[in-house]
Amino acid sequence: MATRKKDDGKLPRGPVIVDVQGKSLTQAERERLLHPLVGGVILFARNFASVAQVRKLCEEIRALRKPRLLICVDHEGGRVQRFQRGFTRIAPMRELGRLWDSDVLAACKRATEIGRTIGRELRAVGVDLSFTPVLDLDWGNSGVIGDRAFHSDPRVVAMLARCLNHGLLLAGMANCGKHFPGHGFAQADSHVALPTDERELDTIMAHDVAPYDWLGEALLSVMPAHVVYPKIDAQPAGFSRRWLQEILRGKLGFQGLVFSDDLTMEGAAVAGDIVARADAALAAGCDMVLVCNRPDLADQLLGALQWTPGPQFETRLKSLFRDRVRV
Repeated sequence: MATRKKDDGKLPRGPVIVDVQGKSLTQAERERLLHPLVGGVILFARNFASVAQVRKLCEEIRALRKPRLLICVDHEGGRVQRFQRGFTRIAPMRELGRLWDSDVLAACKRATEIGRTIGRELRAVGVDLSFTPVLDLDWGNSGVIGDRAFHSDPRVVAMLARCLNHGLLLAGMANCGKHFPGHGFAQADSHVALPTDERELDTIMAHDVAPYDWLGEALLSVMPAHVVYPKIDAQPAGFSRRWLQEILRGKLGFQGLVFSDDLTMEGAAVAGDIVARADAALAAGCDMVLVCNRPDLADQLLGALQWTPGPQFETRLKSLFRDRVRV
């Protein structure tokens, strides 16, 4: 894979986030991460053996290029916490919602503490961003969301997410709200199927979208859902200009970075092959696209994607790199 560095040795970051297979980089992975279209790396449980090992892996990734790649992980707590041994075990976010129902101030304090813990421990090993908080409402319908959701009340979700985000920022870590406009009502799991949500726009805006609106500038990035809302658009939200441009950017005024969800998920297959999926996501308004668990598809995409950065791409991406704060 050829790289194209500027005369000053810098290699501008691209829109593709890829993963790696093991606990250290292979030569093929180093070459992939040097591709001009790559802008970040997402880590999984398979990449973790110990605090020292994952710190060394992050150092390897950071040293590859300048400016350095964004290093991400899904580290919400509960079922979705990739790093465990040597890290604080975080309870599912539903526990914060239950605490809210009995003691609002205690829940807010605990949410801030959890955000600070997640941010501090991940920053200490070199991770830049955890894809959290989950802003989906707990409608009782979605098994894949389930106890990952804070609560069924959008006001509670917004307040607890704001407190969690405050803790993350205290530790020098950005945040990512997901899965816009909401995955909690649809029953199917977008990892293995294409979920649909048949509700009207006004209902979705009044409930599921409300936390995104209320969080405002406290939300630094967003990940849309691989869910179709046929009353609004025939395309899943992550491929929909109406959801991303007209509603998220236009109506809500969101200025941060938009990540696609993993384009290898079944919910993304409606757009075609991996190149067509990335094209559709970027055309709809995503700034960066994730390709996980399929290095063959990552290479196919990197070999074929035609992409020109928008005027705000690097500014939005830079906003996710925070200064480390010791707390």
